[in-house]
Amino acid sequence: MKALTSLLGNSQRLDGGAMFGNAPKAVWSRWVEVDADNHIPLACRCLLIREERRNILLEVGVGAFFAPDLAQRYGLVEREHRLLNELAGQGLSHTDIDLIVLSHLHFDHAGGLLQPWREGYVPELLFPNAQIVVSEDAWTRAKQPHPRDRASFIPELPELLSASGRLQVLSGGHSELLGKDYVFHTSRGHTPGMLLTEILMPSEPVVFAADLIPGVPWVHLPITMGYDRYPEALIDEKRALLDDLESRGGRLFFTHDPDVAIGRVVRDQKGRFAVTDERASISNLVA
Repeated sequence: MKALTSLLGNSQRLDGGAMFGNAPKAVWSRWVEVDADNHIPLACRCLLIREERRNILLEVGVGAFFAPDLAQRYGLVEREHRLLNELAGQGLSHTDIDLIVLSHLHFDHAGGLLQPWREGYVPELLFPNAQIVVSEDAWTRAKQPHPRDRASFIPELPELLSASGRLQVLSGGHSELLGKDYVFHTSRGHTPGMLLTEILMPSEPVVFAADLIPGVPWVHLPITMGYDRYPEALIDEKRALLDDLESRGGRLFFTHDPDVAIGRVVRDQKGRFAVTDERASISNLVA
């Protein structure tokens, strides 16, 4: 048995135009709150999976590793490491996590691995007992980023992960560490080697949508982010995943949507993909 609980990591406020790519503000401002600086709210939501003998985290959020000037530049809202507080609310510490799956290594998905910033800060890893899973392509990208997305990575993180001895770099769709109840969809439209973890369930599979579909508005096929490396490829990948989940009655777990943690994929009366049964959070959802 698995029990699924949504946890909030540190949140951000980022430029709405960047988050919605080539969609005009007249379109995307109908879906999200936007302030005078054109910023929109974004969650960095994680998924805790409690099994009988282990605790698994899908992602760790952005954390609080940024120095104050960079935290302001990247729109971080909280200065404390919010995920650690959320884990404490579940009666857990970061030392109780046995396995972490990272969809990719951009700082807003992997920064929570690091201790909070302090004066004289030297980056150190949290979660000392967790095996950490990442794809081979995502790992390669983090070590050798392109100039276009270099700022999305944490320069010190690859060396820290290598030195930890707890990194599993995947080249296929399964992880022996995770086991047969989990499979991966892969995507390269946002960044090479992004893993979308599917939790296999008898009637309604759940997929951690990562940055392929960061929130409900991005379920619309044409909507992409300005941060996406290959937007046309991403749309094709998104269509394939949504087709598959809709046919199986599956649900998407959203990492960046400020209001919706999980929802079921459906088609509306015009045949367009949509989300129903939206829930702002889940607590011990039995899988």
